[in-house]
Formats: sequence, structure tokens, C-alpha cells
Amino acid sequence: MNYNVPLSVKLNDGHFMPTLGLGTSAPTKVAKSKVEEAIQIAVDVGYRHIDSAIRKKIANGTVRREDIFCTSKVWSTFSRPELVQTCLERSLKKLQLSYVDLYLIHCPMSFKPGEEIFPRDTHGKIIFDTMDLCSTWEMSEKCKDVGLAKSIGVSNFNRRQLEKILNKPGLKYKPVCNQVSTTNLKLLEFCKSKDIVLSAYAALGSDPHLCLSPQEEQNSPVILEDPVLNVVAEKHGRTPAQVALCYQLQRGVVVLVKSFREKRIKENFQAFDFHLTPEDMKTLGGLNRNMRYFEVESRRNWLIPIYRRQSLLLRKVVGKHFFLQKFILRLRALPRQEYEQDSV
Repeated sequence: MNYNVPLSVKLNDGHFMPTLGLGTSAPTKVAKSKVEEAIQIAVDVGYRHIDSAIRKKIANGTVRREDIFCTSKVWSTFSRPELVQTCLERSLKKLQLSYVDLYLIHCPMSFKPGEEIFPRDTHGKIIFDTMDLCSTWEMSEKCKDVGLAKSIGVSNFNRRQLEKILNKPGLKYKPVCNQVSTTNLKLLEFCKSKDIVLSAYAALGSDPHLCLSPQEEQNSPVILEDPVLNVVAEKHGRTPAQVALCYQLQRGVVVLVKSFREKRIKENFQAFDFHLTPEDMKTLGGLNRNMRYFEVESRRNWLIPIYRRQSLLLRKVVGKHFFLQKFILRLRALPRQEYEQDSV
């Protein structure tokens, strides 16, 4: 095993996070039993960073609770300060755990509080709620203080949103992590400069049949089929997925990789077993397409509200359907980092 890439990284609060984790978010077509089976296999293989329930393996003595790094998130219907701890307590009850290792604010926007995951109005549009990032963060700090979470962080935040928390008067704890689906260089460098770990989900892309419209799917590259990536993989006698994961790990990114197949779960964990040369890293870095894969729900419903909150331009055109359509089409043609994760 190659220890040039560390198996864990020290967070700014002194705790450690494994650098390779198993992502467990799954589309509805994947049975819950399949996800649970994948978790059991992953723990047996050696994964210790699990983005979901691991109670069975703890109960049967396969692993100790202190050896597992478990993450949970403040869902967007719980963003109001008075609901942040309630959300975590609910998650802990479902997980049958007394604490999580990392508690993240899921995204810098909130939905109407209630039992619906995606609350909608009579026209099928998501119902949004006002959100004060700093107030929500203060309640995350409280969750850490009372021992419900060892570390706290954020997800899907851009530089400006991170700075809002970092510059908050009376800040008690900095975010230890920013979990995103795109690890663009500017955001990575900013997070490193603030001692914040950048964590990547969907590091191998997502199934285009599940996440994209037919038109988007046609224009979206399949990461693991990239010819340059495959040449580097053949050079090292590795799979394209292993090379893609090793690339991110060597950049200092914590990676969450998702698979429900035993063979792939085992193969992905072997990303530590070899080393990419500086030339390899430069070659792979040149493949940047300034895009990312993300869920249909995000694409269709979250995109506009993000801009409605952050852009004066959209506020001016939101009532004019024709111009709004043209604006969205133009927006979709932009690299996603330009309007979300690297906005300034």
C-alpha cells in the first residue's frame, strides 16, 4: 500500500477524517437492502468513512464505533436555528448512534419547514424559506458543544458563503470540511488556505440516465470512458476509476465514491495502492471540463432559487417568462463553478 497518500487527514479541530469514503445516497430504483449490503461489504473491505448507517457492523463486533467516521447533514427543511439540533437528533435515532463524527449544513439555502422533503406549492414549485447562514451555523456549533457531533462543516458552499461564516463575529468553530461535487482548483486552494478540507462526492460522475435529461446526457462526457484517463490507467495497470480516485487523493481531496457492486467497492479501495507521477497529474488536470454531475432535483428546482438569492439580474427578469427562459438556457451553458462554487 502506498502511504504517500494518507489514509486519513487531520481536521482543524484535531479530529481525523478517512480520506476515502463510501457514498450511500441512492436513487429510488436502488433497493434499500442493496445499499445496506454495500455498506456491509465496504466495512469488510476496509472503508471506515461511511456516509450512512453502520449499526449492524458495530453490533456484531466487526468494527468499533470509534473506528467508524459517520456523517450526517442538516436537511434544508431544518435550516431554521431552532430545528438544527432536532434534525440531528432524528438522524441519530435512525442511525442508532449517540453522536456523528461530522455534521454538515447540506446546502446554503432552505426549504419551508415540515415533513415533506421537497415542499411544493400548487404549481409544483419548491417552497423556499429564508435562511441566515450564521444563525444556522451557531446552532451547529451548539450540537458540537453538547456532544452530538464531533466535528461540523458545510456542503455545497462557495467561497463567498464560506467567508460569511469565517468572518462571523464571535465564531467559535471554523467549518472543518466543505463537501462538494466539483473540486475546482480555486475552491480547493481557498479551502486549503483556511485549513478547511475539501470533500468530493460523485467523484466518478453520476449515472447520466438517472441524473440528466436526454439532451444533457448527450452533451455530458462519461468520466470513466475518457480516452486520456484510460491511457493513464493502462499505463499503471489500473482501472479508470482507480486512477480518477488516486488523482483526487493526491490533490489532497477527501473522496466519497459510490458503488453497489462488490467488485467495484473492492477495486475503488485499491486507489491507495499506486502512485501517479507529476506528469500523470498534469495530464489529468488538463482534462477539466468545468462541469459536474448532479441530481435532477438540483438541476430543475434548486438552480433558479440559488440565483434568485444571489443575483440582481434574475430578480429583474424572474417575472418575464420569455427572457427568463433565455437566461436559464445561457446559464446552463456556463461552467457550473462560475455561478455556484467559485462565485465571488
